[in-house]
Amino acid sequence: MNSLRALLLVSLGCTLSPVRADEGMWLFNNPPKSQLEQKYQFDPTPQWLEHLQKSSVRFNSGGSGSFISADGLTITNHHVGADTLQKLSSAEHNYLQDGFYAKTQAEEQPALDLELNVLQSIEDVTQRVNQAVKPGMDPATALAARRSIIAEIEKESKDKTGLRSNVITLYEGGSYQLYRYKVYTDVRLVFAPEQQAAFYGGDPDNFEYPRYDLDICLFRVYENGKPARIDNYLKFNANGPKEGDLVFVSGNPGRTDRELTTFELGDARDRALPQRLDLLFRREVILNSYSDRSIENARRARDELFGVQNSRKALKGMLAGLLDPAIFSKLQSDQDKLQKEMQAHSGKQEDFQKALAAYDQIKSAQEAIIKDSSAYDYYEGRRGRPRGFAGTLFDYARTLVRAAEERAKPNGERLPEFRESSRGSLELALFSTQPVYDDLEELMLTDSLTDLAGRFGAEDPLVQKILAGKSPSARATELITATKLKDLSFRKELYKGDSAAIKAANDPLLNLALLVEPTARAARKIYDTNDEAKQQAYAQIAHAKFAIEGANSYPDATFTLRLAYGTVRGYQENGKEIPAFTDLAGLYQRAAEHQNKAPYNLPERWVERKDQLSLATHFDFVCDADIIGGNSGSPVVNRDGEFVGIIFDGNIQSLVLDYVYTSDQARSVSVDSAAIIEALRKVYQANGLADEIEGKRK
Repeated sequence: MNSLRALLLVSLGCTLSPVRADEGMWLFNNPPKSQLEQKYQFDPTPQWLEHLQKSSVRFNSGGSGSFISADGLTITNHHVGADTLQKLSSAEHNYLQDGFYAKTQAEEQPALDLELNVLQSIEDVTQRVNQAVKPGMDPATALAARRSIIAEIEKESKDKTGLRSNVITLYEGGSYQLYRYKVYTDVRLVFAPEQQAAFYGGDPDNFEYPRYDLDICLFRVYENGKPARIDNYLKFNANGPKEGDLVFVSGNPGRTDRELTTFELGDARDRALPQRLDLLFRREVILNSYSDRSIENARRARDELFGVQNSRKALKGMLAGLLDPAIFSKLQSDQDKLQKEMQAHSGKQEDFQKALAAYDQIKSAQEAIIKDSSAYDYYEGRRGRPRGFAGTLFDYARTLVRAAEERAKPNGERLPEFRESSRGSLELALFSTQPVYDDLEELMLTDSLTDLAGRFGAEDPLVQKILAGKSPSARATELITATKLKDLSFRKELYKGDSAAIKAANDPLLNLALLVEPTARAARKIYDTNDEAKQQAYAQIAHAKFAIEGANSYPDATFTLRLAYGTVRGYQENGKEIPAFTDLAGLYQRAAEHQNKAPYNLPERWVERKDQLSLATHFDFVCDADIIGGNSGSPVVNRDGEFVGIIFDGNIQSLVLDYVYTSDQARSVSVDSAAIIEALRKVYQANGLADEIEGKRK
């Protein structure tokens, strides 16, 4: 590879510049040092990077956060903490709607199943993984070999360090990195504002700007029953950033698809995204209808409904981006350019011949996935959650069925989610004491069974067995009413047993999971085998791309820690200047313009304490840092590594960032640190908490 890269740098004259503007979700072990030095005269030292890395937190509920005190105080978004707020709430105490504040540590509420991960180290294990996959292996054999060596590496690391250890696939298979995490599972709720303050403007303002949201939630991590002592936490700068400031975002972006071929992107545009949107639209309808029946129903469904609405709007934006001829043309042009560079040297280097052939291999594998996609989507599903069987209780059933079967296998032969490296997270979710509501479970299962029957037909033999001679509604009611999976002790006892014990339990939901398991497993095998073929092909493209571009590139997002950077600046929209900052005065003006009616109504305490506030205080701001879903809750820091804001959204123009970076209008949206302190002290009268955040508490 070194000789190949040297040849190309000479022959191409280093003409390619793959990274534009402030683009990139960079690895902490490969930061964009040259770009930062050339454009901003800033050198992120190893000490600066390590401190920021170890101050950053990943939430298993799907977001990011950071430590902001030595006593384990952790900040994230309200909508990241909403899962915990929902699970801790009841008809008597609606923390999601009304907020929460623990004035003392004794009042802090333990989260039911929340896990926080803090990245401690990264080790390149690419060579070891690749050596396990021998030339000439078919995709199924290669998949087994790769899974086995990854499981071995993860277990060795966990046994040696005691840290959660996960091998992360980067560059679509071009690199494998071992990430080691310190895990916190004793996490307690400290503070949350009212949802109306956190999500001001509701769905109409989601992914829009200007915004006026106090989208924050604070937790504390504990060890051995006491607040954890944290060596690396972010100093809080209560003044916030200024326009034009260089800022950094340290978080866990969920997924981008910038490295995919245009064939795969075309499939996302024409099939995958429309199908996922269809599901989200139908879920939104039934959840809204359920919520409208009573205040209690609305409380029970609120977090699920928010997630559906948020995903629906995000996917619509992503689809709109791929449907934009200019954007897709650019993606095709970039791919054509790369292929031409490969073609120019394919006669001299075998790696380039393989890379060119890889495009056809990817197309062939993706076509096989598409052919079987209905069975995969409805019976297996992304992250093991099938479209045909919605609900928490079916999740429990599938987990128990598969855990019994997978644990009987050697660690290296198990599905990744059942390897020893994932056991702690799996058990935390399976043994959650979260409330489960029969009526909501029946609603979700009824709709998904109806969807399943509609897709495969009521006469389909497996559909008939699933429905057992009943309507989807009657079958769902029967299943949810009769199952014992709501009982934690029942789940724990079954988890200890083997597959025979699962069958002997004769629980209706377990029996349903067993019934569909062969179909689900077969669909997953087709998907995973062809995904392995794609991974090998993408690795060939990545090797050639590295040779052309050198190390001056970053991988697609994988819900692992990344560093982004940019400047605080506004943008133009429809000929109008959109300023970088909003302020507290704008919040009250927005409420007045809408006559304080939902979703622009102000919480009562915000109305009562308006006169105490400095209305010129910056509230939210935008910058052009490269972010995506999963970055929610990411700290925004300045050159000194000080906390100056927290990411909570992107504007509508940023939704195309899944596929291509642009800084013309795309912006990430943050809560200003100045607004956080102003609100805590003057609206919520949480001076003790504000003192801890600012380092003033003795």
